[in-house]
Amino acid sequence: MLYDFFFASFIVFMAELGDKTQLVALTLATRYNTRVVLAGIFFATLLVHIFSTVLGNFAGALLPTHWIQFLAGIAFIAFGLWTLRGDCLEGEECSAHRRVTSPFLVVATVFFLAELGDKTMLSTVTLASSGLFLPVWLGSTLGMVVSDGLAIWVGKVLGSRLPERAIKIGAAVIFFAFGAWSSVQGGLHLHPATWAGGAAAIAVLSFLFFRKREPIVSGVGPSMES
Repeated sequence: MLYDFFFASFIVFMAELGDKTQLVALTLATRYNTRVVLAGIFFATLLVHIFSTVLGNFAGALLPTHWIQFLAGIAFIAFGLWTLRGDCLEGEECSAHRRVTSPFLVVATVFFLAELGDKTMLSTVTLASSGLFLPVWLGSTLGMVVSDGLAIWVGKVLGSRLPERAIKIGAAVIFFAFGAWSSVQGGLHLHPATWAGGAAAIAVLSFLFFRKREPIVSGVGPSMES
């Protein structure tokens, strides 16, 4: 039980480093009180991660343990690739600024929407597929709040930018290590063709994450002004 709690805290903490929601936390903390921002993060994370944990537990009841370990390993490797690529591609909007009456409501709303489909949410789903409900839920929430709290503290106290590249590489290495370990533990009991499928999946994900995208050119045709 304690293992699930601390492991979930650690994994989600690492997943959140350099994540877009961490950057949003830093941005919101420049406009609102730190306690309000942390309270909004905590509330939104509780809501999102209880859904993630329920989903993960449901999947865990349907899949054999070895398959769970193998697929979880592939997922963690995918999170590592995602971390290296970053959450925002060039030209995408990465910040949200809205005016509502309550600062707490704006923080909670922004974080709830930002976390849907985010890698920290998917990490929680993966952890819950082989862990206990309550420890994973609370541990993942703690990891999220601590990671975002760290970003807010660094931004407010030190007033300097985080070494984003180093953080991304370090977090990615952690994901790759856990992914390789989990894949091997589960894959030892599976057919060799499963390994080929896993390798193909990683290759496809690598291509999708790191392929170069053509820049979008707006406006066609020459000007008609004389």
